Amino acid sequence: MTPVALGVVLSPLAIMALVAVLLSRRARANGIAYLLGWLLGLGGLVALFLWIFSRVEVHSQREPPLWVALLRLLLGLFLVGAAVWVYRKGRAHIAQMAAASSPRDVVAASPQLPGWLHSVASFRPGRTFLLGLGLFALNPVDASCAVLAALDISLADVGGTAAFWTAVVFVVVGALPIAAPVLFVVARGEAAQPLLNRVRSWISGNTHVLNAAMLLVIGVLQLDKALGTLL
Repeated sequence: MTPVALGVVLSPLAIMALVAVLLSRRARANGIAYLLGWLLGLGGLVALFLWIFSRVEVHSQREPPLWVALLRLLLGLFLVGAAVWVYRKGRAHIAQMAAASSPRDVVAASPQLPGWLHSVASFRPGRTFLLGLGLFALNPVDASCAVLAALDISLADVGGTAAFWTAVVFVVVGALPIAAPVLFVVARGEAAQPLLNRVRSWISGNTHVLNAAMLLVIGVLQLDKALGTLL
């Protein structure tokens, strides 16, 4: 499950949105609200699909039913396609910056936060909570990783207690990249802003390759499991 967990951890949009939240006027309250929303999205989806897979009793069958392999196949194809899209988009930004001939061109070519995230500075904790929840639950890549985690736990030959704690560890690991900056800002306050600005710049310029590679690994692993079952 490590690649699937890393697929949740390496979520550039979620981390860039968090940085914007932590640079807002209500940084501490909004950061905590965003973290709670992210935890609810991650934990809620894992719990929901664990319940669904338990109802169809995939764990009690010697051979997983056909729909399990088809689900892995569809999610694997989606994640491989997402990896190609993320990589090509990042490469396009780099090529655009390389071709820039003026400071204005460089600024225009630089990866920016989506336009709607620029309003985060005025958010109150309630809206920020919904932002954290929505960025996980409505992000097809993160949601796919949660479904795959629940499926792997359900298919594992472990008891209910071990499955529960495995799910808890998965949620905790997935929340670490959100929780760590929030706790840092809660502890440091305004002194944390220079570091947050550097983190945002680094994410904008570098994570497309890492994220694309991780999505590709997860997708290929799921395709391998699906094809191994189907063939």
